[in-house]
Amino acid sequence: MDEPREIPDLEPGASIEAVRALRESLDREERASLEASVETLFDLLGRAHALSVLAVFAFADRPLRFGDIEATLGVAPNTLSTRLSELTDCGLLERRAYDESPPRVEYTPTPKAVALFPVIGHCYRWAADYAP
Repeated sequence: MDEPREIPDLEPGASIEAVRALRESLDREERASLEASVETLFDLLGRAHALSVLAVFAFADRPLRFGDIEATLGVAPNTLSTRLSELTDCGLLERRAYDESPPRVEYTPTPKAVALFPVIGHCYRWAADYAP
């Protein structure tokens, strides 16, 4: 089996032309695989409050508990619980339960999530430049 080809990095703030060139450099199989992955990511991040939850972690300097996130976002507990489970299941958050009384559970972003944090930063920059 062939080793997967390394796909070149894009510089922060890369032009759409650079993104197009990267996309066009992929063979049909690589492109289909990456586009499916991007579609899956967009589906997850498009769910209610998913990006907001990740943004809380992007600006946090420590692991967060459910109550921390709930207080920051004001999201219904059932929705927040679902989002945390989904983000954990897909490998963006790590859930750590401590054997204490009362029970303590903390969430931390994984390297996959940290790699998305610049996207959140770009959204803040976009909002500063273009939002009404």
